[in-house]
Amino acid sequence: MTTPARLIVGLSGASGVVYGVRLLELLRPLAVETHLVITKSAEITLAYETDLSAADVRALADAAYPVTDLGAAPSSGSFKTLGMVVAPCSIRSMSEIATGVTTNLLTRAADVVLKERRRLVLMVRETPLHAGHLRNLVALAELGAIVAPPVPAFYPLPASIDDVVNHTVGRVLDLFDIDVGVVKRWGEAVPKRAAARAAARRGRKG
Repeated sequence: MTTPARLIVGLSGASGVVYGVRLLELLRPLAVETHLVITKSAEITLAYETDLSAADVRALADAAYPVTDLGAAPSSGSFKTLGMVVAPCSIRSMSEIATGVTTNLLTRAADVVLKERRRLVLMVRETPLHAGHLRNLVALAELGAIVAPPVPAFYPLPASIDDVVNHTVGRVLDLFDIDVGVVKRWGEAVPKRAAARAAARRGRKG
């Protein structure tokens, strides 16, 4: 029996919950099963930053689990997945994952992904960072996690927040070799305004 392509998606209580929501929306049309865990803090952030309810977000996933259910499928390494994205990833969740002292299903699932040598991507959303944060991030990188803060790219000349969010989430999904068609890739299609500016600079130099 062929195991379906599965991706665990975690939403923790940092600002930027739109990243996790958009990731789920972009994956819905694809042949990728999404398995969702939302923390209680993320539900609070969702109410502050969007018009969506936790039930709305859970409906975007193929499966959703209570954050307190440590017996759920993603808590076991025998549950095969492509890996996990935590979008956004709070400092608390990041710290639990870095130390292996996990207290809920989100951090337990991330710990399992690390021990099984699968891909773990953490969209850590905090600034500025003190030395303790940085030590934990280094520890995570040494364990094999990918720390991918949601830093906007400006070379695609985004016209809206949606453009920024789509590009950022698209680049995160690139890490799993999943192309959702929202990334304007450098060198493949130079935006018209950027091309015009470059041509003008060449003209001045001539």
